[in-house]
Amino acid sequence: MADHQESTVTLPSDPASVSAARRHVVGVLTEWGLPTDADSADTIRLIVSELATNAVQHTFGQSPTFTVDMRLERDEQLHIGVTDSHPRWPKRLPAAVQQDNGRGMVIIRWLAAECGGRLSVTPTPDGGKTVWIALPWTAPVQS
Repeated sequence: MADHQESTVTLPSDPASVSAARRHVVGVLTEWGLPTDADSADTIRLIVSELATNAVQHTFGQSPTFTVDMRLERDEQLHIGVTDSHPRWPKRLPAAVQQDNGRGMVIIRWLAAECGGRLSVTPTPDGGKTVWIALPWTAPVQS
């Protein structure tokens, strides 16, 4: 396998795009050797769903698209980022706040940590942001 692999897809900021983002990520992970029934594949699907949902719901129509970037580095580290052009960064709500929504970032951070990974947010040149997860790559190394 190559030292570095990448995949990118840009989708409209529409609720239907959440499942399209998830399908894209699953397809790429399968191409890269991660079995679809692996526990980490389920976790990644959930994380991507949450990130894509945030990009659609919390940009208030100010980001017409969102982009999912994937990088696999040396069969060791998987990076997945979801970028939108809205300037507002995600906020982690305090546990005491009683709301039906707003827990996505808490869930994502917890899931990433459970897999030995981390979450970060970086600014984009156009004033938006990318929410990244970095996870150890758990697929069997192919010879």
